[in-house]
Amino acid sequence: MGGFGETILVFNAGSSSLKLGHFDVAAERQLAHVETLWLASTEPAADRYRETVRRLLTAIDIAPVVAVGHRVVHGGARYTAAVRIDAAVKRDIGELGRLAPLHNPAALAVIDAAEQLLPAIPQVAAFDTAFHQTMPPAAYLYPVPYHWYEAWGIRRFGFHGLSHAYCSGRAAELVSRPVGDLRTVVCHLGAGCSLAAIGGGHSVATSMGFTPLDGIPMATRPGALDPGILLHLLGAGRLDREAMEDALTHDAGLAGVSGISGDVRELLAARRAGHERACLALEIFTARVREGIGAMAVALGGLDILVFTGGIGEHAAELRAEVCHPLRWLGVELDAAANAVATEDSAIAAAGSPISILVIQTREDLMVARETRRVTGREPS
Repeated sequence: MGGFGETILVFNAGSSSLKLGHFDVAAERQLAHVETLWLASTEPAADRYRETVRRLLTAIDIAPVVAVGHRVVHGGARYTAAVRIDAAVKRDIGELGRLAPLHNPAALAVIDAAEQLLPAIPQVAAFDTAFHQTMPPAAYLYPVPYHWYEAWGIRRFGFHGLSHAYCSGRAAELVSRPVGDLRTVVCHLGAGCSLAAIGGGHSVATSMGFTPLDGIPMATRPGALDPGILLHLLGAGRLDREAMEDALTHDAGLAGVSGISGDVRELLAARRAGHERACLALEIFTARVREGIGAMAVALGGLDILVFTGGIGEHAAELRAEVCHPLRWLGVELDAAANAVATEDSAIAAAGSPISILVIQTREDLMVARETRRVTGREPS
């Protein structure tokens, strides 16, 4: 058992892959991390998910596991914190799957598989939407007929909350200031992208909305759109609902504009080769990120820390520079040399910059482990 005590497993189910983390409860130390693509098979979906989970469990020494945590993307308005999973929680996760079709159904399938393979071990759901439940009504309500909210629950939820919560706390540690004193904008930039305004450690505004389609452009999702575009296309018979959902989920964003890929690494290479639409896609992306940072700073009444995280935020120094340079008016002064070589948890602001600029390796899995420990009463004494 490797000489460690009680441990927690953390599952992170994505649309195409499954990740598993193994954590020491007392030390918050990650003991192992494995991931795999979902198995391709003609077997029923439940069997494929269960077999994928089983293979990951056999890849590491998991004894003695005392709890299992699951990252769940959409928790709706009901869940303001992580909870112990029971039949009602599973039902809610399933019903919210229509708002997060790439993630919630996969998370629910993994929960079912883990219950079968690890019977009698408590399971906990940690929701990406929970962190944003502190937003005020002016931030989460849409200017639509109010009964849409009252009767149908139409409101902004926000996502990537586990990442935003971790990064705002880690940022405070890196600048040696209390999180309660800081106005922080976190840019979670990856295949999915969102920005969050975090004041005093609490979310006060975010870019994603009712679903993960909203906000800034993403790999294959468009971000914010004029709803009249969708009404026009539906009314003119250009697309039906199913085709529109597929296009907005899989064919829009950076992939849609560039026509070649939603992967920023491929787009940067294409831009260097002179591909015009790759250039345009990246220009749109960085412009929308800058606009979003400005909006988040306004929501906070100022800015102390700007954080970049996620696959793009952590690794695309070229795009970080393109986002930051036009924001000098806001006090964002980048150190080009530090930015070029930044690794996890690095400071990249120029000397004398009034705004701290940080690159932080996000740890959603660690946040799930912490929440699982809290919910199951395994807090170290």
